[in-house]
Amino acid sequence: MVHGLKSTEVAKTFRKAINKKEGICNVAGTSEQSGTQHSYSEEEKVAFVNWINKALEKDPDCKHVIPMDPNNNDLFTAMGDGIVLCKMINLSVPDTIDERTINKKKLTPFTVQENLNLALNSASAIGCHVVNIGAEDLKEGRQHLVLGLLWQVIKIGLFADIEISRNEGIIVMVLLSLEDLMKLSPEELLLRWANYHLEEAGCGKINNFNSDIKDSKAYYNILNQVAPKGDEDGVPAIAIDMSGIREKEDLKRAECMLDQADKLGCRQFVMPADVVRGNPKLNLAFVANLFNKYPALKKPENQDIDWSSIEGETREERTFRNWMNSLGVNPRVNHLYADIDDALVIFQLYEKIKVPVDWDRVNKPPYPKLGSNMKKLENCNYAVELGKKEAKFSLVGIAGQDLNEGNRTLTLALLWQLMRRYTLNILEDLGDGQKVVDETIVSWVNGTLTEAGKGTISSFKDKSISSSMPVLDLIDAIQPGSIRYDLLKTEDLMEEEKLNNAKYAISMARKIGARVYALPEDLVEVKPKMVMTVFACLMARGMRRA
Repeated sequence: MVHGLKSTEVAKTFRKAINKKEGICNVAGTSEQSGTQHSYSEEEKVAFVNWINKALEKDPDCKHVIPMDPNNNDLFTAMGDGIVLCKMINLSVPDTIDERTINKKKLTPFTVQENLNLALNSASAIGCHVVNIGAEDLKEGRQHLVLGLLWQVIKIGLFADIEISRNEGIIVMVLLSLEDLMKLSPEELLLRWANYHLEEAGCGKINNFNSDIKDSKAYYNILNQVAPKGDEDGVPAIAIDMSGIREKEDLKRAECMLDQADKLGCRQFVMPADVVRGNPKLNLAFVANLFNKYPALKKPENQDIDWSSIEGETREERTFRNWMNSLGVNPRVNHLYADIDDALVIFQLYEKIKVPVDWDRVNKPPYPKLGSNMKKLENCNYAVELGKKEAKFSLVGIAGQDLNEGNRTLTLALLWQLMRRYTLNILEDLGDGQKVVDETIVSWVNGTLTEAGKGTISSFKDKSISSSMPVLDLIDAIQPGSIRYDLLKTEDLMEEEKLNNAKYAISMARKIGARVYALPEDLVEVKPKMVMTVFACLMARGMRRA
């Protein structure tokens, strides 16, 4: 019966109709694992091309590919040398990649490979899931993989300021406790932001950015609310023409609405058809861009709010969160403590470090309304039990309740041991299962440095690491001639010069193929834990070479 269905004209016609309707393009070839055919959205390609063209139009390093034509495959070809992708990563998270490390002129297959390594390892470091994407995929312009990675990079940039520590005005729009507010994802905050302005305009609320915005009326009212009204700071007023809201056809109404968005410089990501179809991804990006340019929120006054409790993310927390997200944990971690309070993400990390999880013992969402926290607490207790019994972690004084309640110090202690084990496992796999400890790494590092005629380190606390020279020397020993010492200052370093060296060192480590999650400041301040991960990742890269 199945065979008959597959061979009938009905099945072919049905597939063709579905794809045509949704603007989906099939990619030649099928997945080896599942046998399924890959596809990509033409609308997304057009939206990303327009966004990148605008973002990089003045960048002299991208003149060889920008502007790209949204109506052909320019985007996929342009990604092939890694330059545009490196630039987009820096736009989303400034200073991720040291510009000095990007190969820009007289590119060869080898220097292109380096750029792609740099882009992929840097994307991973900012929290993109790149496990199934390789340099070859980008070089060959595999459409679904290129678009998937670009969306992650763009989304991280769009969502960067959608949190309380960056925009305290968010508090005025939600009737929630600070604790509950901190748990909202950027998507949930955007929806509340849209509804706050709709309520101010006396309009009904929306529940999503797909079916509820198809008629453009919600967008019209939000634009009218956030458009500058002119103030004492000299910001000129921008009048939104609301007459188009009376257009009878959805498509014409959407076009009129986008003309008004254009007045605010916010006609980005969506075409009229994307609004009418309710493309959730592109509409989310449209709203996020609007929020970033015109939040129209004021910091609340005379409210009983403990502002000191609204802390931004620490560097250590950001590193752990990006590491987890790069491994593809589900759900994605937006707020480190709130998003792991049921331990589901921790169980996934245990599996990544080869600690078996009995999923029959794990409570999974949706949790019951009554007793939901009890279910989460049971998970957290099991997570601590696994850490002690199976992973043999040092978890003295840590209980499930600490993970559930988001005790910073104790939660970070567990996360550090998970990340450390993950890093060491890679080395053990390369070394045929031989156990690796800190001394093993120091010994390998010093052996490699000595062989190359360079200075050694005493430990991961060695003060010389603050100049980043031991890291740079090791990179040069692994890939001789890769470090441009003429770009560095090596003696009598000021703090800024140390940071410049560290930025170059971290980017160079990623460029030669080491997936480093640590930040430049970790080297300057000689944070032993993060320093260990840098040397361990370089050791893994060096062992692959051997």
